[in-house]
Amino acid sequence: MIPAEAGRPSLADTLGTEARTAAKPQLAVVGATGAVGSVLLGILSERADIWGEIRLIASPRSAGRKLTVRGAEVEVVALSEEAFDGIDVAMFDVPDQVSAQWVPVAVSKGAVVIDNAGTFRLDPDVPLVVPEVNAHAARVRPRGIIANPNCTTLSMIVALGALHAEYGLSELIVSSYQAVSGAGRAGIDTLRAQVSAVSGTELGNTPGDVRRAVGDTLGPFPAPIALNVVPWAGSLQEDGWSSEELKIRHESRKILGLPELPVTATCVRVPVITTHSLTVHARFENEVTVAGAHEILAAAPGVVLTDDPAAGEYPTPADVVGTDPTWVGRVRRSLDDPRALELFVCGDNLRKGAALNAAQVGELVAGELRG
Repeated sequence: MIPAEAGRPSLADTLGTEARTAAKPQLAVVGATGAVGSVLLGILSERADIWGEIRLIASPRSAGRKLTVRGAEVEVVALSEEAFDGIDVAMFDVPDQVSAQWVPVAVSKGAVVIDNAGTFRLDPDVPLVVPEVNAHAARVRPRGIIANPNCTTLSMIVALGALHAEYGLSELIVSSYQAVSGAGRAGIDTLRAQVSAVSGTELGNTPGDVRRAVGDTLGPFPAPIALNVVPWAGSLQEDGWSSEELKIRHESRKILGLPELPVTATCVRVPVITTHSLTVHARFENEVTVAGAHEILAAAPGVVLTDDPAAGEYPTPADVVGTDPTWVGRVRRSLDDPRALELFVCGDNLRKGAALNAAQVGELVAGELRG
């Protein structure tokens, strides 16, 4: 731990010790200046005021910046051991390597950590929690850590959890259409730069013309994203699978408590700024009907059903972005299998796909701490 200098107050003292109350747990947001961190601060300002101090933590280069949360300006402090003094709950949105180093530090200082990185998601001693699906899992955390699922999994799992509770999920086949913000600020900047390069042209009619026009502005993508789709997201894993595809498989199994569930995913990056979409083929143990699925989805917390193709009503990323629910449409029973449903699902990957889920998990923990 970095000690306070003799005769001087510690960082915890200068960051509002007087304002702390026993009734409200103290919260730290680690990675507060990032894309998800910024969304999280807005969500914390919108939801019930259950927190005492909200301490904002980021890398040393961001220390001293002031951000607004709950209507007040709060100064960002540098990530350090001392930054976790007095903290009850810490929400992390940082790269995996930073998570691996600093999450154990926060836990050692007495904080319950909610981690949005992939570092601990598959650890058997770390629950992977989606409050609408498995809120009970948040109470059993041997390592003091709760993991937040990947944004693509979160974009569909609330709807699937509701259907699974009624019908019993037995197989899952999905294709994702993932927004560029899933690749961070670099993904957004790359798409905007490429759109500028191709705007007002006749490009897209001959092989390679888009690639030549965008030049070296590929950013985090292996191919042009403007006027294109890229059948790849994540890093290369064994046998040609991508890390994003395997996350959907492993995380869906863990959240639903179905360790042997057959899951196949193909992840595709599309020229959308924010909001992931998925086509879902879900097979169940019991026969399904569209009417029954509609009834379940319409009543499910965190789900909005919009499904009237005759009227052109179904979710699209442009309409869903900036909202909290999982949106579901195009619900059909499989033509060849009375136990299978086909769905189209959309969810904002920065809100429910990351920040909102962390805030909801935090509320579960805060309620437990307040007893």
